[in-house]
Amino acid sequence: MSSEERVEWTGTPSQVQNLGWWLGIVTIPWALWRWLVTRNTVYTLTTERLLVRRGVFNRVTEDLELYRVRDTRLEQPFWQRLFGCGEVVLFTTDASTPEVHLTWLKDAARIRESIRKFSEARRDAKRVRTLEAGGGGGLGDSDHSLD
Repeated sequence: MSSEERVEWTGTPSQVQNLGWWLGIVTIPWALWRWLVTRNTVYTLTTERLLVRRGVFNRVTEDLELYRVRDTRLEQPFWQRLFGCGEVVLFTTDASTPEVHLTWLKDAARIRESIRKFSEARRDAKRVRTLEAGGGGGLGDSDHSLD
């Protein structure tokens, strides 16, 4: 460089060019983890029980007797409907799992109907009846008198 030459500017390329790589570093491990969690969640429906096995490193298996299922709900949010999936929610009398969510199921309506049919059959076989809260028919109703 001559004595009259001056440096007017020195710079480097913007790191924005690496944004895709940085996003990949974050999102690829997250996507891989979600894949592992989904892959290691297994629902098994028998005529008497629903088994839910979860866990990548530590495994937990929940065992729900179908006679304990009080009610079911089918949820099909828009995003799941696009893929032909849905979520079946079970409301149970089981103290440890009052609600069970079976998520992202193909043919969720058929699975829900199977659970409903099997749970009703199990209640009949065990002679178990659930009591409905409210609804009338009790001695405390005002239309019944003890005269």
